[in-house]
Amino acid sequence: MTDEKRPEDKNESTTDLSRRDFVALSLAAGIAAATDKIASAAEMPVMVMNVDIKTPDGTCDAAFIHPTSGSHPGVIIWADAFGLRPAMIDIGKRIAAEGYSVLVPNPYYRMTKAPGIDTNGFSFSNQADMAKLRPLMGSITAAGAAEKDAAAFVAYLDSQKVVNTSKKIGTQGYCMGGPLVFRTLAAVPNRMGAGGSFHGGGLVTDTPASPHLLIPKMQARLYIGIAGNDDQRQPDAKDKLKEAFAAAKVPAEIEVYKSLHGWCVPDMPASADAPIYNKPDAEKAWAKLVALYKAALA
Repeated sequence: MTDEKRPEDKNESTTDLSRRDFVALSLAAGIAAATDKIASAAEMPVMVMNVDIKTPDGTCDAAFIHPTSGSHPGVIIWADAFGLRPAMIDIGKRIAAEGYSVLVPNPYYRMTKAPGIDTNGFSFSNQADMAKLRPLMGSITAAGAAEKDAAAFVAYLDSQKVVNTSKKIGTQGYCMGGPLVFRTLAAVPNRMGAGGSFHGGGLVTDTPASPHLLIPKMQARLYIGIAGNDDQRQPDAKDKLKEAFAAAKVPAEIEVYKSLHGWCVPDMPASADAPIYNKPDAEKAWAKLVALYKAALA
């Protein structure tokens, strides 16, 4: 199934106590209970390996990052539109150091090896740049693509001795990766225990394929961080998400940040007016993610 290669290196809230609020508060309580353990946890030394994973559509190149000893819960990281690159590997190394065996796949493997696109000088307002990016994004957002990949990635993790298969698997995604988190949780619900979406794009749409319609299939806990400008563009999305989670009795915390779309990723290009990456808010989101994993993947 796999071919392992060389190691490279070692606020919004509601006030009425409804069923929706009970679900959210239950998750918040679980996260709070885990937070005390996070501050004192020492970072584990990790190693990074390049791996190839067989999928129904080909061979996916990926980074597999895990502590140098022991067996740990698995985590799948879905990249943003810029794909598998050093910034995403750094995120993988950081969460691995918390005690997880982490897979960071190239979402564009159907079309190219990582990195799939040159981010130097890239501008989302430049139509020539977007013309290069759209086909890549389309290869993973196509119907059924992420579901097939999710099953293959879970199977890969479950085949590794450094993955503790008695624990559930977590998944996190950024921008484009947010909806892929939803699709992963729904595709392999029996193995997935937690999902974090950060400035995820298109979580709620008016199409039959809207990611929020997959919530009844999930058996995981979720944390969803929404960018301020995304909330301004679609202010009802958070409410539809809350209603869907409550109806399905899926524990979820949804939080709107003041930061711009993309705020969690350090190498995100600056907008015309200001930098997109916001370290204080990124660290807040990171703490929420770690607490979620500690609570849900224990």
